[in-house]
Amino acid sequence: MGFEIKNRYDINDLLKIVDMLRDKDHGCPWDKVQTHKTIRKNFIEETYEAIEAIDLDDKTLMQEELGDVLLQILLHAQFEKEENIFDFGDVVDGVAQKLVLRHPHIFAGYDNKTVEGVLNKWEEIKKEEKGQKTVSETLDAVPKSFPALMYAQKLQKRAVAGQLIEQNPKDIICDIENIISQVKDKIENKDDCTAIMGKLLFDTVMLSASLKTDAEEALAFENAKKLEYFKGLDSKLQK
Repeated sequence: MGFEIKNRYDINDLLKIVDMLRDKDHGCPWDKVQTHKTIRKNFIEETYEAIEAIDLDDKTLMQEELGDVLLQILLHAQFEKEENIFDFGDVVDGVAQKLVLRHPHIFAGYDNKTVEGVLNKWEEIKKEEKGQKTVSETLDAVPKSFPALMYAQKLQKRAVAGQLIEQNPKDIICDIENIISQVKDKIENKDDCTAIMGKLLFDTVMLSASLKTDAEEALAFENAKKLEYFKGLDSKLQK
């Protein structure tokens, strides 16, 4: 299988590289034995590294990390190509079809171009695509593999949209105060504390949403502040 060394490669070259790495006879010993499951963790790690580059606003690092994420996508598509299920071209077609369908204000003459109107139409089309007719079906569609904080946010958002719950800050604060009082009573029982802390964290996420604040971003901001605070403490202790 020949390959031309170039100063600059395109997507077709990259597809060929992945194909060569996976070649049963002449491929890379590591790459050719990988599966969806064996590189699942790699996908997660590469995604977080790309997010780190975005947060740092480091353009050079961002370019590199986006490439690493793309490689993960190409590998997963290659696994399925080898089984004659789908390939990268099908992945590209699928997302293109989805974007055209979910942007009728761009591609089909839908005249509501406000942000709220566009988002509402997106969700409406998404439900139709996936055949979701009940609120429960939209709740089940939230990926269980999401980090717990993200999962709680998505779950609550869909529960509110389905009018199953309301996000009234005062009521949520009252609930949180009651939960904290339960923690005081159950502090010696680890099992009880785990359940109560779950309620506390869930309601805290809901309070954040009711205040129009993203809980993930709020916690990330506080983590950054605490990191500098702890480093300052450590610096003082070293003197």
